[in-house]
Amino acid sequence: MISRRALELATAVLTGGFGVAVVVQSLDNGIGWSSAGVDAGTFPLLTGTIIVLGSLYNLVRGVLPVASLANVPIAITRIELGRLAGLFVPAAIFVAAIPLAGIYVASAVYVFAVLAIPRHQSVPRALGVAAVTALALYVVFERMFQVSLPHGALAAALGF
Repeated sequence: MISRRALELATAVLTGGFGVAVVVQSLDNGIGWSSAGVDAGTFPLLTGTIIVLGSLYNLVRGVLPVASLANVPIAITRIELGRLAGLFVPAAIFVAAIPLAGIYVASAVYVFAVLAIPRHQSVPRALGVAAVTALALYVVFERMFQVSLPHGALAAALGF
């Protein structure tokens, strides 16, 4: 279904794009030395550059015809792709829901969905674990560390 070569090329392109985004954003933060020391964007610039270089290396290795695992015709089957989607899709929905619902509500819904939908836990137990997770996040970050996590548009609409 999907060849190892295609997976390697797609991964190299995705990680390269991420590296480029890190480099561009670090330029906005400023790179180099200032009177206070190293500017805020210097370390991300170096990290992004390393990611881009590694991605370019993997891209070249994926393109060159060599006798390696890259020539394996099928690397992932439909069943494996379904399992992978079962991990990725809920995580992507969780991240997309944070600006709208806030991290506490999104976390609770994510934990509930991961536990209850594939029937790993009963619905009441999944609800309890989801509520405890959201409460624990709130207590640890908002109260103990006094770090405000994203509350989202829902909390803003409710006046929080």
